[in-house]
Formats: sequence, structure tokens, C-alpha cells
Amino acid sequence: MSRPTQFGDGGSDQLQLVTFSIGGEEFGVEILKVQEIVRSMEMTRVPNAPDFVEGVVNLRGRVIPIIDMRKRFGLERKEHDSRTRIIVIDMNGVVTGFVVDSVSEVLRLPRNTIEPPPPVVAGIESEYISGVGKLEDRLLILLDMDSLLSSKEQRLLGQAV
Repeated sequence: MSRPTQFGDGGSDQLQLVTFSIGGEEFGVEILKVQEIVRSMEMTRVPNAPDFVEGVVNLRGRVIPIIDMRKRFGLERKEHDSRTRIIVIDMNGVVTGFVVDSVSEVLRLPRNTIEPPPPVVAGIESEYISGVGKLEDRLLILLDMDSLLSSKEQRLLGQAV
């Protein structure tokens, strides 16, 4: 039984996405979820923080937890470089930064080119994926950032800051 995608409803027949890469795969997240995109910065480790929390940063006077998406998806760690970015998202009321390899572009994707996710895409469980967008020459994995962490993990994340 397939579940409805978060993109299947409402107004526009196009979806505006921020696209980024992690481990050679291209992902997208709805632009309305993104608060800002910043360069990688020095993080402060938090003792006893959940394994998926890389650390915290002070972003304009606000302390936010940072999650390394490579670690979250079980990929090998990569040193941050000049292309590494942190995508800042309000995830169910907790402002959180997600480290990605690079941010590509903002693009518009027609809703009718989005298909439901298969059970596993690029080694990532489909519970995090809201759909797969078909572009002319590539596929774009659409992430559901609100379901990236379980409710227990979200509570732990809130305690980390």
C-alpha cells in the first residue's frame, strides 16, 4: 500500500526545490522548508549527544544542532571542503542544520513528474523519501525532512541544545 506524497496536494502544478548532493546522489527538499543555506563552520561537540548529532553551532545568536546527512544515511564520512554546506530547516519546531556535500540549485519540478518512492532508493530507506522526481537526464530523490528522524530522535535532538 503506498502512502500519499507530501507534494500531491494543493495549488501550483510545480514544486520549487532546493537540490543538493550527498555521496554522489542528488536530493531535493521543498524550498518552503529551508530557512537558509550557510557554509560549513566550526561545530562544538555536545557530550552525550545522540550519535547522529555532529555538534552545535551558534548561528546569529541561536544555538542549533547539526546533523551530518552522510552519517544519517550510513555513508562514509567525508571531510568538509569548500563545497560543503549546511541547510537550515525548521523540523517540527526544532531549527536544525543538515550537512550536505554541496548545494546545486533551486529548480521547479512539475508535480506530474513525481512518482512514489520505491522501497529503497540509493540505499536509503523510503520512510525518509516522499517521492522521486524525473528530470530530463536524471532522477531527484525528494526528502521528507519531517520524517528524517523518529519522534524519539527528535526529542533527543531537542535535548542536545
